[in-house]
Order: sequence, then structure tokens, then C-alpha cells
Amino acid sequence: MENKSFKIVLIVVSAILLSIAVALGIMLFNSEKQNEEMQELFAIEKEELESEYATFATQYDELKIRITNDSLQAKLDQEKLRTQQLLEELKQTKATDAAEITRLKKELKTVRAVMRSYVIQIDSLNKVNEKLSKENKQVKARYKEASKTITTLNEEKEALTEKVELASQLNAIGINMIAAKKSGSKVRKIKNAKKLVINFTIAKNITASTGEKTVYVRITTPDGNVLTKDASNLFTYENREINYSIKKYIEYTGEEQAITVYWDVEEFLQGGRYRVHIFADGSMIGYNNFELK
Repeated sequence: MENKSFKIVLIVVSAILLSIAVALGIMLFNSEKQNEEMQELFAIEKEELESEYATFATQYDELKIRITNDSLQAKLDQEKLRTQQLLEELKQTKATDAAEITRLKKELKTVRAVMRSYVIQIDSLNKVNEKLSKENKQVKARYKEASKTITTLNEEKEALTEKVELASQLNAIGINMIAAKKSGSKVRKIKNAKKLVINFTIAKNITASTGEKTVYVRITTPDGNVLTKDASNLFTYENREINYSIKKYIEYTGEEQAITVYWDVEEFLQGGRYRVHIFADGSMIGYNNFELK
């Protein structure tokens, strides 16, 4: 009877031990499976972190393109270098090192926050620069328009001044020249002339300045030479000294004034086209051509 009871106890104990062993086996299996799943999750998370760090490093280069501020570019370079260092640390970290991955996740939040602050700052600067650039263009446009207006006014002023100067300039009209004897009577042949008689009229001009005027008459022969009694007989015209043939002083009153001047012939004069130019107040006030035989 006792042997029978012992056998029953032994069977029960064996069954209990077997159940415990089976339970332990199941628990161990589940634990290993859970560890494998956790490792897979850590590996995936590590890859995602690496991708984010790499993206941020690239974005710093993109931000640099949008700015011209040297100081801000230097700061972006520092943050990019820090991000690359954290990325390198992450690559060296094992997927099973939960503590280090957790630390690098926290660092990523800081990197993200810094990146956001720079994006906001750069957007703000670009808006300011865009506004300043727009204002600068407007100022340049106004300056260009003002310069154009000033140029136009100056041109109009110069044109008006020129018109006033022309209006106030003396004008020699009715210019005539004849070859004559000593008595003043006209000769038919220039070779017989003892004098050249030049007649002209200073026209009436109430805008011209009155007073004593010096009138210069310049006679040019057919061969292009200027008749002059002395090489030192010069006057200024258009910033250069040129010879004159006859000089006469007149008292101009603004009214029409007839003038006659004479050239005493002391040289051989050939037939041909003679030119007479008359000057006063630094300007040429009239000219005419004459065919003398």
C-alpha cells in the first residue's frame, strides 16, 4: 500500500516538474523573441536617427546659400560640424546600446530646435533684405528720374542760354567788297586796285550790350592766305589766336549802324574768289564771298 502511494506522489511531482520546465521553456523562448524584436526596433530607430542627422547636416548647406552674412555663415558652419560629429557618434554606437541611442535622440531634439531658430532668423533677415532691396531700387529709380530731370533742365538751360547769347550777338548784314582806286571809285581789274573797300551794317539789336566794340575784318585771298599788315595782328576766336586784316573801333548803341573799312593794297592781288569774315565780341557775326577779276 505504501509503495503504491509513493508511486502516486512520484508521478504527481514529476508532472509538476515537467509543467515547470515547460513553462520555463516557454518563458525563455518568449524572452529571446522579445529581445530579438527589441533589437530590430533599436536598429530601425538608429537608422532613422542617422537619416535625420544627415538631413540636418545637408540643410545647413542649403541655409548658407540663402544668406550673405559672414558671421551667420560661420555659426551655421559650427552647427553643421556639431551635427556631423553627432552623426559619427551615432554610426559608432551599437543598436543594442539603448542608453547611448537615447542620449543621441535627445541631442537630435536640440539640433532640430537650433535648426528651427536659424530658419526663422534667416527668413526674417531675407524679408528685411528684400524690403531694403525694394526700397533701394525705388530710391535708385527716383534718383535716376531726378538726374534725368536735372539733365533735361540743364540742357534746356544751356539751350536757352545759347539762344539768349545768339539773340544778344551782333549781326553783320549787307556785307560788300569792291576793288577801288585811291579815290574810292571802283576798278574792273583787281590788279589795278589801290584799295579794297568793305561795307557792311551792324543790325539793330536791343538785346545786345552797348558801348565800345572792336570789330575785326578778315580777308582771305583765293590762294587761302589772310591779308594782314603784320603777323602780330591777332585776335582770339574759339580759344585760339588768328590774324585779322582790319581792326575798327565803334560805339554801338543798339541801333542799326553802317560801317566802312579799307584795305590799302601793297601786294599783288590775283583774280579769284575772296572771302570776308567779320568778328566782334569773340564771335563771327557775318561773312560773304566775292569774285574779283
